[in-house]
Amino acid sequence: MSEEKNNTEENKKVKLTAKEAFDFGPVWGYFFRKKDADRPSNFNLKAMHTVNKISIVMFLIAMAVIIGRFISRM
Repeated sequence: MSEEKNNTEENKKVKLTAKEAFDFGPVWGYFFRKKDADRPSNFNLKAMHTVNKISIVMFLIAMAVIIGRFISRM
């Protein structure tokens, strides 16, 4: 019975608040984190992070353009 109760509690939908949706702290932390000596560093890892950063920037620019167009057509 207790397992069934736990499963139903886990399956409940959690609403995302506006504050949580627009929390860009982890994004800024990804771009401006300090170098960690314990992390492995090789070309593939650096290339992956560079591509990730470029894709995040492109996404944010695209969202700004979409929002700008939406506002200008109102």
